[in-house]
Amino acid sequence: MPSATPSPAWDGRRPTTGTEPGAAALLGWLTDPDAPRLCLVTGAPGSGKTALLGWLAAHGPRSGRTRRRPARVLVPLAGQSALGTAWAVADRLGVVAGTPGDLVGALATSEARPTGRAVLLLTDLHAAAEPDALARLVTELAEVGRVRLVVEARDDTPALAALRAGHRVAVVDLDGGPGPFDPVEEPARPLPDLSDPAAVCAADPLLVTTAYVTGSAPAGVPGTLDGPEPSGETADGHGGLRTAWMRAGQSLCRAQPPADRALVLLAALGDGADPRLRPTLAELAAGAPWRLRWARHRGDLTPPWPGPVTVLGAAGGPLEGTLLVGDRTGTVRLLREADAGSAGRLAHAVPGRITALAPAPDGTVLILDDRGRLHTVRGTVSRPPYLERLTEAVSATLARHPGTALAAIGGSVVVGDRLGSVHAFGLTGLHQAASHSGRVTAVAAVDSATPFVCSGGADGTVRLWTPGRDPVPEPLADRRSPVVSLHAAETPHGPLVAVAWGDGLVELHRPEGGPKLSFRPGPPVRAVAVTGSGSLLVGTDESLLCLAAKK
Repeated sequence: MPSATPSPAWDGRRPTTGTEPGAAALLGWLTDPDAPRLCLVTGAPGSGKTALLGWLAAHGPRSGRTRRRPARVLVPLAGQSALGTAWAVADRLGVVAGTPGDLVGALATSEARPTGRAVLLLTDLHAAAEPDALARLVTELAEVGRVRLVVEARDDTPALAALRAGHRVAVVDLDGGPGPFDPVEEPARPLPDLSDPAAVCAADPLLVTTAYVTGSAPAGVPGTLDGPEPSGETADGHGGLRTAWMRAGQSLCRAQPPADRALVLLAALGDGADPRLRPTLAELAAGAPWRLRWARHRGDLTPPWPGPVTVLGAAGGPLEGTLLVGDRTGTVRLLREADAGSAGRLAHAVPGRITALAPAPDGTVLILDDRGRLHTVRGTVSRPPYLERLTEAVSATLARHPGTALAAIGGSVVVGDRLGSVHAFGLTGLHQAASHSGRVTAVAAVDSATPFVCSGGADGTVRLWTPGRDPVPEPLADRRSPVVSLHAAETPHGPLVAVAWGDGLVELHRPEGGPKLSFRPGPPVRAVAVTGSGSLLVGTDESLLCLAAKK
């Protein structure tokens, strides 16, 4: 250990007798900028290792100090797989990760609002289901600049020896007499039947994850859905439940009622799953606030998966009931809202990636490319000359000052920029509002009784504005994560605003009042949209979902 000097933040509050030197050393390590990024807490069973990390997670700065400290995130490793740990850490740190490698990349590149460096406190490495894989994950995380790690394990743990070998680490050794405060190890919990959706939704999700990863729970328990396997995803041995769990795992591992977990699992179920699973999960999800209309996933055949989603649009006018789904290659597919069946493709010649779609009421579709330039795809109805002139003026402006977000209503085109401003180009002139700190990531416009513009930013805020008036001072939403997509529409239930954040959360807001609803599909959300009927569309790299709020 480079230094065992007590931290300046030490205020006299001490952990249980016996670990004071270790506590002082840990606090000194936290405040030493030259210390290794990884600290190992070792010792014999009963020496107080786990209790010390629990104390460190709760220990705060001296009373009266306002200095913000790095977030301290305690994650128990007992019984954990590397995948389950990655999901737990990602959720606590506000990023989305499908795999341990995704977690490392997400933490290295996250746009999350700065909250200081994170300190991960990982207990019981010796009791993990995959200690060697976890040791590799810890090593990779220690290379991420915003993360420090404290890992606790018994002295004889092989994975602990692997962390010590060839790496620069600090060590706090609590070798000594048994302490009275280490928790007694609990007996192994019985594994749920992984082919029974009710058991899976009610069980400890980290236990389910470990069992699916390691294959430690056999299928075929009498009285469950296990039996003859029709085809496709049932090859996972659990009727398709395992495939769905792996697709939505980070969301499923959050603390939530079984009904909400059943909804997420139902939304992640592919069309090759055991046909008995869908009605069973729908019944289990009866208490959730959403009803799943349909879901399309990578590998689905009836109807086929439309491809990775990068942008979404819900059209009106001549395209009423049609969804526009853009992928990373620039292709825009047209789907029927009712069932996601194919309705053709948008005929356009936009090179490169599309960052925003804005269907206009007359059937014209405006497109923003990744250089911030505007393109127009005309519909079957001829446009009035004044709209043509308006579009040409906006296009000329964006050629000089690229946009970052785009929306359109009857007589207006709305654009966001990288400096945080929103510009509404209309027949009566140009209106502007400095709505965000940093880049505007999404805008939407609603042609309701009182037309308004909704914008989201990298600053994590969602704001409302009626062009020609001052912006609403209080944000509609404000979170510690960048807005990645936003859409609004007038519906039979009043105006609705859908928002997706970088941490995987999707919310549906009612600007005129009413409860907000939330949903987390599991993977990173790339785009959201609200249809004219009030349904919510959620697009990811491998799924497109359609949800309806229950009355």
